[in-house]
Amino acid sequence: MNIDKEIDTRGLNCPLPILKAKKALADMDSGQVLKVVATDSGSVRDFQAFAKQTSNELVGQETVGDEYIHLLRRR
Repeated sequence: MNIDKEIDTRGLNCPLPILKAKKALADMDSGQVLKVVATDSGSVRDFQAFAKQTSNELVGQETVGDEYIHLLRRR
């Protein structure tokens, strides 16, 4: 999958990873993919809810060690 933009939210707790993702998505074109790297375990459910509320597509979530990777496709 082609990643168009990546943001690092390691060390940030809710709601900061979501807010940074929202800002990044606003600067992207429809169909582009944003990768968010987070360390907040709550970000897994937060990004699921965020995707439903904003109609952006959550195309993947992965846990690698103590990091949580979220892939969002801009609506």
